[in-house]
Order: sequence, then C-alpha cells, then structure tokens
Amino acid sequence: MSDLFSTILSSPVAKRAGVPQPTRLRRFEPGMPLCEGPVLVAGGGRFADGVAFWLGSRGVATVRTPSDASDKLGAVVLDLSAAVDPAELDQLRLLGAPAVKALKRNGRVVVIGTDPATLSDVAEVATQRALEGAVRSIGKELRAGATANLVLAQGNASDGVRSAVEFFLSGRSAYVDGQIVRVDESTSGEVDAVRPLTGKVAVVTGAARGIGADIARVLSRDGATVVAVDVPAAGDALAVVANEVKGTALQLDVTAEDAGRRIVEHATTRHGHLDIVVHNAGITRDRLFVNLDEDRWRSVIDVNLRSILRMNEAILGEGGLGDGGRMVCVASIAGIAGNRGQVNYGASKAGVIGLVTALSRQVADRGITVNAVAPGFIETEMTARIPFATREIGRRMKLAAAGRPAQGRRRDRRVVRPARHGCRHGAGRAGLRPEPARGVRRP
Repeated sequence: MSDLFSTILSSPVAKRAGVPQPTRLRRFEPGMPLCEGPVLVAGGGRFADGVAFWLGSRGVATVRTPSDASDKLGAVVLDLSAAVDPAELDQLRLLGAPAVKALKRNGRVVVIGTDPATLSDVAEVATQRALEGAVRSIGKELRAGATANLVLAQGNASDGVRSAVEFFLSGRSAYVDGQIVRVDESTSGEVDAVRPLTGKVAVVTGAARGIGADIARVLSRDGATVVAVDVPAAGDALAVVANEVKGTALQLDVTAEDAGRRIVEHATTRHGHLDIVVHNAGITRDRLFVNLDEDRWRSVIDVNLRSILRMNEAILGEGGLGDGGRMVCVASIAGIAGNRGQVNYGASKAGVIGLVTALSRQVADRGITVNAVAPGFIETEMTARIPFATREIGRRMKLAAAGRPAQGRRRDRRVVRPARHGCRHGAGRAGLRPEPARGVRRP
C-alpha cells in the first residue's frame, strides 16, 4: 500500500538529504537468534546471576560492562531488585547510560525490580516505584527500534523473571515498549520459546482478512489450533485463512444472540476445549458527529462493543474458556486519543478498554487474563474505506507512517512502531501480567 509520500521518503535523494528513515524492526521469525549481539547483565540484584547463566545456556554472550563487549550490545539487563534506598537508583545511570549508548539498532533495555506492592518500608517502596518512571522515560528516548521495559518480581520469581526477560529480548516484543510486567512464584518458566501455544485452542473473530487474519497466522505459527470466525459474506476469504493455518472456519455474525454459544460449541466439539479468545471483529461507519445517523451509530456500537459483552456470557460460562485462559480484545488508538469523524468508533473502542478493565478483575480468581491491544493506524481493507481526508490525516499526523499487518502476503517490515501506547504481544503466553499503560506514546 505504498504511495507517493512513502516512495519519496525512501528515495536515495531523501536519504542523502538526511530525511529520517523508518526503522526496519526486528520481528520474530522461527529460527532467529534470541538477541543480536552480546547482552550486558549487571546490577547486583538477586536475579542477575541466574539470568546470565540462562543466557549462556542459550548461547548468548554476556558481559558485565560495555567495554567487555567486542561488538555493540544487543541488549541491557539491569537487575535493581535489591535497591532499597533512592540513592541506589544512581546505579541505573552509572550502569545503564553507557550501555544504552552502546546499543545496536533494535536493542533492548530490560530492568528488573521488586514489586512495590510486596514491600512495606517506605524508602524501599519509593525506590522500586521510581523504576517505573525511569523505564517509561528511557523508552521515550530510545531510537532505532530499541525498547525499554520493566519486570517487577514478587518473591523469588526466578522462572517468571527469566520468561519475561526472554520475551522482551526476543523479536516478539518489537512493538512492546515502556511496559511494566509483574511476575510471581507461580509464573511458569517451562514454556516452549518457539511454539509456546502448542496444545492450545484459539478463537479469532474477524479472521477473514486484515489484522484478524494475521492474528490467526501468528497463533498458528506459535502452535495453537485456530478457529477462524467471520461473517458468512466473507466465507471464501475465511476458508482460505482457515486452510492456511490448518484450523477450522466458523461462519458467524458476532452480533447474533447465540454467537457466543456457537463459538463455544464449535471449539469444544471440534477441538475439545477453548483456551484463547481474541475479540478482533470490528467495523467503521465514519461521519462527522453532527451528521451521524442512527444506523451508523448503532451498528458500530453493536459490532465493536455489545457483541463482546453478549458473547462473553457464554464464553466465560460453564464449558467455555477454561481456567488459566487468555482473552485479548482489539481496541484502538481512537479509543484513547479520539479521532475526527469517528465518534462512534472511538466510543466503541474506549468501551472495549473499560470492559477489559472491569472483566479482568472478575475472572482473576480463575487465572484468566483479559487484556486489550490498541493499534494505531493499520492499513487494511477496512481502513481503506475510511474517507480519504480522515485516512490521510491519520496516517500523516498520528503515525508518520502507517502500520501494516505483519505476517500476511505483504511483508514490508520497514515500518514505524505505531504509537507505542501499550501493545502486549505475547506477554500472556507465560502467565505474565502487564500493567495497563498510563498514556499514549506519540512517535
């Protein structure tokens, strides 16, 4: 979906003129190394030695200082979990600043701390809580595809810390930045790093094309059996996706009263159980607020929001999503920051975020996690139908370059990370609990 603007941006003339070029992100593909370059592991906390030993067992070279490395660093892991006084935060600067300067393109910064919720001493709580502000700020300063994230450990969560570090160092975390993940002693480290979803059954709504189709592909790549769901009118495209991922297709209007029951019946009858649900189906019906008619308003709210509420009654009921299951709802940057001509869409997606916030608390005792992913402007067939002016404003003003689905036929990886505002790709695979993003990351 290139255009004149994108063509000019990537031209030799633009490069010679010093026009900033979009970074080619390091995105996960089977067989790729965990990290491209040596990893600095430092900080003296209770997890540093274990992380260094584990990285060595994976064939990843580790160093204690940037000067020890023969090449630029692929990542920095700073363990400040033992810091108990604000004066000790200076370790972050002393150890981290030189290491960040030595980072390769697409480098990773991972800071390990102790969850302040498990502490009682005021100074310790303040010290560990300070890491959140520091890491989020570092993430906003990094360039060239680099990211910074924080892992907060509860107790001796060595397996959970290792699993979180593995995720953040890998190409799977290309779009995850400025996030806080909490792990406890129950978080398992026994996860297949290549196919972590082996044996799982996943349902994806709106799977016939665009983001939904690529979600289905990624879930299948990671080992899951996929049930691809979309409306009967998209039956041919749905069948193509289902066959490609070696899953099954379910032609279904998500707004139907029995949609949730039919999803559960299909998953359990055909595949035995249900472990993952991705609520991706959505539509746009754009008009300026003063011109919105009843049909455009109701159809968007019904498909994007009310359908999830109705389906979840069956999906979270008896015989539905099992204990320890995962639910992901696709929200939108429009639900966080709003968008001209999309009052109905913005309302529906903000409602999805509210749904996730409330529902995650209700099902926590079953070990089920509920999260939202809020993409920026992603070029799909649906966004192609947005009025030209609104679409181009979204592409130019918000993102500098639009994102594209990652795994489909178009594999142009030269994209800007869309509005780093809390994407959570893969964090739930090992039972990690991401903390909600506090705001919108502007590029």
